[in-house]
Amino acid sequence: VLKGIGESFLVRREAADWGDGGKRARGAQPTPVPAAAEDMDAFPEADAPDTDNLLVAKAYYDLSEYERCAHVLSSDGTLPKSGNAKEIFLWAYSLYLVGEKRKEEEMCEVADPLEQCQITNANLRVLRNELSALHSAGRADGYALYVYGVVLKEMQAKALARRVLCESVCAAPLNWSAWLDLATLCTEKEDVDQLILPEHWIVGFFRAHLALELQQNQEAAAILEDLSGMFPDSSYILAQKALAQYNLRNFDEAQDFFEVLTSKDPHRLHNMDTYSNILYVKECKAELSHLAHTAVRSNKYRPETCCIVGNYYSLKAQHERAVVYFKRALRLNRRYLSAWTLMGHEFVELKNTEAAIEAYRSAVDINPRDYRAWYGLGQTYEILLMYFYALHYYRKATTLRPYDARMWCALAGCYEKLHRTQEAIKCYKRAECHNDREGIAAHRLATLFSEKLNDREQAAYYYAKHLARRQAEDAMGGPDAIEALRYLAGYHLKDAGNLVEAERHCEMLLDYTGPEKKEAEAMLREIRQLRAARASSRSPAP
Repeated sequence: VLKGIGESFLVRREAADWGDGGKRARGAQPTPVPAAAEDMDAFPEADAPDTDNLLVAKAYYDLSEYERCAHVLSSDGTLPKSGNAKEIFLWAYSLYLVGEKRKEEEMCEVADPLEQCQITNANLRVLRNELSALHSAGRADGYALYVYGVVLKEMQAKALARRVLCESVCAAPLNWSAWLDLATLCTEKEDVDQLILPEHWIVGFFRAHLALELQQNQEAAAILEDLSGMFPDSSYILAQKALAQYNLRNFDEAQDFFEVLTSKDPHRLHNMDTYSNILYVKECKAELSHLAHTAVRSNKYRPETCCIVGNYYSLKAQHERAVVYFKRALRLNRRYLSAWTLMGHEFVELKNTEAAIEAYRSAVDINPRDYRAWYGLGQTYEILLMYFYALHYYRKATTLRPYDARMWCALAGCYEKLHRTQEAIKCYKRAECHNDREGIAAHRLATLFSEKLNDREQAAYYYAKHLARRQAEDAMGGPDAIEALRYLAGYHLKDAGNLVEAERHCEMLLDYTGPEKKEAEAMLREIRQLRAARASSRSPAP
């Protein structure tokens, strides 16, 4: 909750900067804010000054002594008798944290993952009973409703939790933690349309965040573009734009956004792990090294720093050292999603499939919408030749990223290994429809139509598509390009009877030095003979 409140404070401060000296200083008129939203921007005045009990409880909370904090506010384990909203929130949240701490301790003592899944927060039932009565009486403020919603979510009462969290954000719209928990309960876009949300500027931030979570990145980018007109100097919006481009695999655009972000806020670490992922994919060793050194100087004991350094060592193929840093990140934050997923990738590189599966499973337990972890599980089980398990996880990945060609290619490859050619072809066609940048789908479709179905016309069609992509990329040196040229030359010569196209592909084959050059020369002789025969057949008899 503190992280969410901190982020909401930053967004609010950026909004104030915009109102005072941001867009107005550029000579533009500010967008009017609805009166209702202006009223909700202000935090409500305290009903009464802080009591001695509340001050002592705050001190215990700051010392992370949550059980003593809760006991000071209520010694009998029920709601504080004072009825003070601050005391109720601090008591409820402290009691929740006590249960979470005990749960973590018990999980560390149990090795069996199945037993770990059965360990729960023992204080949830008490909190639900007390906060439910407070809610029914209509005496719960926005922050008490937030804790009540979190408790309901942990107890899997998701529909009621969604409704209570909606009440919480309507009562206290600047509590960003409530918005984040509400987003985790919206698994489909249709869920958002059913929510009753306040008329407040922060709703745009919520919709952009949720669109990113649901992998609706084009929509998220459009919302963020609108928000940037209202908050032109917001570093949060800039970071979200970079994430949207990263999810769309537009790495150059994402890198540009991150470079602007680091120039504005050179000591920022939040989201910098994603920036390190971009530099890793682009193999920018110098830039990644600079980022790692900057992060270590800023704060070497942040999970983001450990992930950045882990990516640096991974790019240098020092996978054991990378694992050390990802584990260090997890010691700092057990629920740090990126570290679990990246550590799974490293274990795959080290051929430690058991550890990779455990890491990926931890990632999907934290966030079931993390398609990278589902994809990693599919890859790991495919390495273990357990193709039916791999199919299950690849299907999960394609559900989360239906427009990502890599997911469909992985699923199709698994179907191929199970000799399910028709399903493989359907998946490769889906990949081809979604801009398969690597060109895997067209080549595999051509091979399947040629070798499995003996459909030479369809095979030639996909070989031609694959060859056109290779020519556009100026990447004609691979064996797949040679294979496509040989097939198309033979197809046009023997099946289609198109000697012009056959000759063109044969001439392209002459640029190579292997056995394909001799085949091309033989086909060119055959083409010349056929042309001579056709010319003689057309000439009139004497």
